[in-house]
Amino acid sequence: MKNVILYTDGACSFNPGPGGWGVVLIYKSKKKELSGGEKTTTNNRMELTAVIKGLEALKEKCNVDIFSDSAYVVNAFLKDWTSNWIKNNWKTSNKKEVLNQDLWEKLINLTNYHNITWNKVKGHSDNEFNNRCDELARNEVQKIINQS
Repeated sequence: MKNVILYTDGACSFNPGPGGWGVVLIYKSKKKELSGGEKTTTNNRMELTAVIKGLEALKEKCNVDIFSDSAYVVNAFLKDWTSNWIKNNWKTSNKKEVLNQDLWEKLINLTNYHNITWNKVKGHSDNEFNNRCDELARNEVQKIINQS
């Protein structure tokens, strides 16, 4: 299997409000950037969408090192929240509905297909690729704001 590195980030203005996501995919010496946005969304939805879009861009099953500054996304897998949500019929430990279930289901299916290693990075620091994803996401937010 190919070894791919996936950096992701999401951004949102006024949460909820216009949002964007950015992705940097790295395979050997090749780098691919993806981005997109939505008129009305939340930061967490954009964080999830970034990972989904990055994984959907892969054409075959891969070993994927995912780097995200979103504790919401990374901890859901590292701390196995997703298994508990599924077991508890998409309820949190506080018996509340899990937000963004539609995106979580998509992401879980993708993570079951690929071999994933989750990595939490510090946002807005000196990580070149995380900073690039942030820039891509913020650019998408600005495009939406400019169109309004």
